Amino acid sequence: MEFARGREIEHAGAALTEASDSARVWSGGIWQVVPPGRMMGKHIVITGTSRGLGRALVAGFVARGHTLSGCSRSLESMAHLQREYAAPHFFREVDVSCPDNVAAWAESAVRKNGIPDLVICNAAVINPNDNLWEVADDAMSALIDINVKGTFYVCKSFLRYMLPRGCGVLVNFSSGWGRSCAAEVATYCSSKWAVEGLTRSLAEELPPGMAAVPVNPGVIHTQMLESCLQSSAASFPEPAQWAQTAVPFLLGLSGKDNGRPLTIP
Repeated sequence: MEFARGREIEHAGAALTEASDSARVWSGGIWQVVPPGRMMGKHIVITGTSRGLGRALVAGFVARGHTLSGCSRSLESMAHLQREYAAPHFFREVDVSCPDNVAAWAESAVRKNGIPDLVICNAAVINPNDNLWEVADDAMSALIDINVKGTFYVCKSFLRYMLPRGCGVLVNFSSGWGRSCAAEVATYCSSKWAVEGLTRSLAEELPPGMAAVPVNPGVIHTQMLESCLQSSAASFPEPAQWAQTAVPFLLGLSGKDNGRPLTIP
């Protein structure tokens, strides 16, 4: 990598102003801002970091020296994470189903920590097990707003900054139920099949060097799994154990994985 001092970088039609002691890194054919205090690992963005897989990934990536920008709908959880992982890590309350919230958070994350190298859309919800005809209309709408529209909004907001650089990886968490189906989880299955299609179509649109990858994280003992499997969910790995494999797997993704439906081993 090459380094240089600078005052500002033009990106997506807006000037991102640097402090006088900040540096710029030559990456992907442009000078990228490295804000003061930023670690020299990757800048990784994760949604849904209040618990479960997202929370475990935060701990795993930070332990490897990377800078995290994370979000969830829980103000209390994000305040706790920000206390636990001080700046340059950046955690905020964000509703991914609200495009304005997502766009503002993306802009703040880029200003604080630079253009991300890896974006992981993890935030998702599941409806209680039930036959399709028993699911309330507003419950289905809320699920689609987060699982599908939220993924769309996050990809769109960060691609605004990533595309001019011409490199970076977007990972959208799918599910085994995004490639198969089961009774009483039709709404969740439909959302994860949608994430698969959205991600693989996006992959066809990206320039060489970038990647959009639909990733099945596997079966992990989370609150969401408990809602489906009840007590038997405890027989599956805990998020912290899963993250030991997931973190290096996700860090190893690159442009060659563009569009490939993958599963964390």
